[in-house]
Amino acid sequence: MSFKNLVQVAGVRSKDEALMLAGLGVDTIGIPLRLEFNREELSDSEAAEICAALPQEKKAVVITYLSAAKDIIELCRAVGTDWVQLHGAIDERELLRLRDNAPGMFIIKSLIVRPDDNHELSDELQRTARYVDAYITDTFDPETGHYGATGKVHNWNVSRRIVTLSAKPVILAGGLNPENVKEAIVTVKPAGVDAHTALERPDGGKDKELVRAFVKKAKEAFNELSSA
Repeated sequence: MSFKNLVQVAGVRSKDEALMLAGLGVDTIGIPLRLEFNREELSDSEAAEICAALPQEKKAVVITYLSAAKDIIELCRAVGTDWVQLHGAIDERELLRLRDNAPGMFIIKSLIVRPDDNHELSDELQRTARYVDAYITDTFDPETGHYGATGKVHNWNVSRRIVTLSAKPVILAGGLNPENVKEAIVTVKPAGVDAHTALERPDGGKDKELVRAFVKKAKEAFNELSSA
């Protein structure tokens, strides 16, 4: 998969929903497992069913807070994907073990943007770039202490700085929706965007029309940047 102009939707709840997202143009399907916050929506066997059912040109991404390389590798192998998004704190030694023991794994590492950011993320970027294939910037919610799936937007200027500094692709996440994704892409110029809670119906399932609009607006913005 070419990691450019990528649209990811996280929090898939079923195989049918995953196939619906893929059919609407979503490139990568995020499956949250082994979480610190929120309830898991899927069992490992259900996640494996999704991974097996997706078209070859699409990717399932395990989104996890696991921090031990052995556990991360076992989980990804169990569900049948070689793409993982590390959303919790992880020691650099474990990142090295993960890279050494699963050299074919595509590793996306989160960078959590906090209201009082004072360049810690730049330092984290420099320390970890050798071990990962891409980054995702997401929002810390000071009210709950959660990071990821908060539905809240962070300071896009911070993410723009990360994009400028990083030699690896950067995905922008955090409160993105069909109304703001175009502005977000133009401002940050990321390699991809990710949405989760803003695309859900009241029952938690993904709203087909919201997803369709999100993909359309994101692709339009990426195309405009490419032609500028």
